[in-house]
Amino acid sequence: MRPARSTTTLALSCALVLGLAACGTDDEAAADAAPIAEATDEAEPEATEEADATEDEASESDDAAGSGSEPEWANPLTTPGEEISSFTVGDVRIDVYQVGVTQAPKDGMFVDPDENEPIIAEGDDIVFVNYVITNEGDPVDLGSSLVNIDARYDDWPYMQGMDTITGDDLYAEQEVNDSGTHPTAYRDPSVYTFESGQSYSMGTNFRHQADSPITFEATITPVDAEGELLHDDRLEGEGTGTIS
Repeated sequence: MRPARSTTTLALSCALVLGLAACGTDDEAAADAAPIAEATDEAEPEATEEADATEDEASESDDAAGSGSEPEWANPLTTPGEEISSFTVGDVRIDVYQVGVTQAPKDGMFVDPDENEPIIAEGDDIVFVNYVITNEGDPVDLGSSLVNIDARYDDWPYMQGMDTITGDDLYAEQEVNDSGTHPTAYRDPSVYTFESGQSYSMGTNFRHQADSPITFEATITPVDAEGELLHDDRLEGEGTGTIS
């Protein structure tokens, strides 16, 4: 492995951010049974009892799995791909999925200082991963960076994080969100409450290296009511996997 070295950006204004994580109706049955009044009267309580039992089972299932809801500030949850890693940061679980490989529609922002060539050039293969992030503990107030996740191949030779290609259409094609929050979610102060049982998802991409071990590092820094970071309460977690 070459020693870590810096890369240079193609544009000072660009910055790499790795946010870094069902039924039928009873109408036909009722119509068939209508000529026999007594049979219809006896069947109704049974049907009601079955419906009540189904509702109770569904309620118990919801309680066991948490609310299963999405935060009102989050983009719609997406879950494409094959799971390659799962780890926790405190009570927050992060499931990582490899989604797909496609070609970069443009050069990336970083260049190799030795070759003076983009680390990701137009036409190079890039791989998308998707992070599904679930709060399995008590509610926590997050800042605008939410759960920050950084992915690096184990043999990544540069000091900076891995380059990524931006573009709304590119992310839409892979069915992943380029941000955890939707465009109208901005608030001041920046307090995004992540309730118990809620999940959100966001994805990223980087240069594709087949059969490469990779490490995902995640941090959570809660905020107070004014949106100020509570650094003393910072949590960290790490997961590993392999990009195929």
